[in-house]
Amino acid sequence: MTHSFAVHVPDAELEPEPLAPEQIVSGTPEVTGKVLWESADGRQIRGIWQITPGVVTDTEADELFVVVSGSATVEVEGGPTLEVGPGDMAVLRAGDRTTWTVHETLRKAYAITL
Repeated sequence: MTHSFAVHVPDAELEPEPLAPEQIVSGTPEVTGKVLWESADGRQIRGIWQITPGVVTDTEADELFVVVSGSATVEVEGGPTLEVGPGDMAVLRAGDRTTWTVHETLRKAYAITL
């Protein structure tokens, strides 16, 4: 999109974004998402992301996100443990190694800088 826009995040249709098998620690979590905007150089991305219950690992980019629904515990290796739920905003730093324990299907709106 090249123009300003608005999206109702709770109802937005998302597409499958399969996890790499080595990211799954337990359960059968499924990820869906949608990129709503990307800068011309591909370094800034805005979108919606959702994950069903389970435990997964990730290495993060610089990200600010707001949880729309659901809940999770995000353990940052060598850092804090974040408890996030509806209305919570969180910031992750590039290179953070995280373990996400998703208690209830979590949907977030995000802004990533690569």
